Amino acid sequence: MKVQDNAVVAFHYTMTDENGEVVETSQNEEAATFICGYRNMIEPLEASMLGKEPGDKYSITLPPEMAYGRLLTDNEMRVGLKNLHYEGKLEPGMTVPLRTKEGLRPVTILKVGKFNADIDINHPLAGKTLTFDVEIVDVRESTQEERDHGHVHGDKGCGK
Repeated sequence: MKVQDNAVVAFHYTMTDENGEVVETSQNEEAATFICGYRNMIEPLEASMLGKEPGDKYSITLPPEMAYGRLLTDNEMRVGLKNLHYEGKLEPGMTVPLRTKEGLRPVTILKVGKFNADIDINHPLAGKTLTFDVEIVDVRESTQEERDHGHVHGDKGCGK
C-alpha cells in the first residue's frame, strides 16, 4: 500500500540541523507513526511521503518557515509554574512542556522565580533549517476508531 490520506504510516527518521548535527532520531527505537491527512506532523514532511511505499528511503530539507517557523524576537511571557509540566528543579535553558488549551507545547525556560517562570514561547527548533532522512517502514489502512480519534492506536487501542 502507498502512503495516502487516512493511511497509518510507520517511518524511521533522522533529523539534522544546518550543521549536520543530529537533532533527533527514531533509529534504534520504535518507528514513528501517524495517520496521513490529520495534520499530526509537519505538513511538508507529511506531503513528501505521499505515494511512497514501505522500503522507500529519501531526504527532505525544510527551511524554518516550512518546519517549526522563524525565530521571533521578544516572544517571551511569564507563566505560573503550575502551567509547566516538569519534574525536579527548573533551570534556565531547559525545554519543558507548557500546558495550553490545545495541549502541551514545548517552551524554553529563561528565568525561574518562586511562583512564576519567564519563558521563550518560540518552538525550540524555530529558526532552523532541518533535513529529514526518512525510511517508510509500513503503511496500512487506519481503523474507523483511529480515524474517529485522530491518532494511531496500538495493539490494545488507546483506552478511550
